[in-house]
Amino acid sequence: MDCRDQHESAGGDDHHHEHDHDHDDPERGVQFSLYKHIDTSKAYCLNESETGSIMNVFKPWEKRMDTEKFLESDADEQLLLAIPFTGSVKLKGVIVKGAPGEAHPSKMKAFTNREDIDFDNVDQLPAQQEWELSEDIAGAIEYPTRLSKFQGVHMLVLYFPANFGAEVTRIDYIGLKGEFKEMKRDTIITVYEAQANPKDHKTDTANFVSKSIQ
Repeated sequence: MDCRDQHESAGGDDHHHEHDHDHDDPERGVQFSLYKHIDTSKAYCLNESETGSIMNVFKPWEKRMDTEKFLESDADEQLLLAIPFTGSVKLKGVIVKGAPGEAHPSKMKAFTNREDIDFDNVDQLPAQQEWELSEDIAGAIEYPTRLSKFQGVHMLVLYFPANFGAEVTRIDYIGLKGEFKEMKRDTIITVYEAQANPKDHKTDTANFVSKSIQ
């Protein structure tokens, strides 16, 4: 599928995408570098054929054409990826490069800051955004997000409910574009106090400092 075909094949209610024809532009590699900020110890995928293979799809831009490592579904075509970040993210766009043909995902839904999503409830929950995907074996189609819905993201869930007709779905690369802000854990003060007792306080002035993370 050439560039023109990819543009013409997009469909669905939320099919707008951007396509930079300079596929190897180094600047795009900088833009799609949020994979560096994924908390890999906590990331997981439901219905993956090989445990831990979720991390196969998050790699540098220049390695997006590498098809030796990929993520493939197991029992059916559905995949549900839970992607925690080590800080706060403003997500601006997503690229999904799948296998050629029917195994390429055809739909994607995104949820933010939820850790309770699984196959039992995902179809009943409102997504922040949904996309109809085009077959993209070049990793060139960018699906922009509605920025107002993707700020302050510390957990991103991507749900791929269908593909183009195959029994299983295969994804080679997922690119995440946006801005990252590190969490300043040293500014967080947590106070555990079941019941305040004035006799326990030697001074009348409380020494609690409230700080917020931007």
